[in-house]
Amino acid sequence: MNQATQTSSSAKKRFKVTGSGKLLRRRAMKSHNLTKKTSKVKRRFSKDQPVAKANERALKQMLGRRARRS
Repeated sequence: MNQATQTSSSAKKRFKVTGSGKLLRRRAMKSHNLTKKTSKVKRRFSKDQPVAKANERALKQMLGRRARRS
């Protein structure tokens, strides 16, 4: 019997998988010192960012997803 891969609790809280299988992450720098940042910068922080290709395979493994070979 094979044991199912355990999903990483920290990864599932921090990353979102889109319908097409892309991984999205939140931007850093949005938690404090917001008074010195412009509204434009703060707006940009609120939008989800795609995860870098270099980290995608490891993250998909942490989330219990199959990483496609390319």
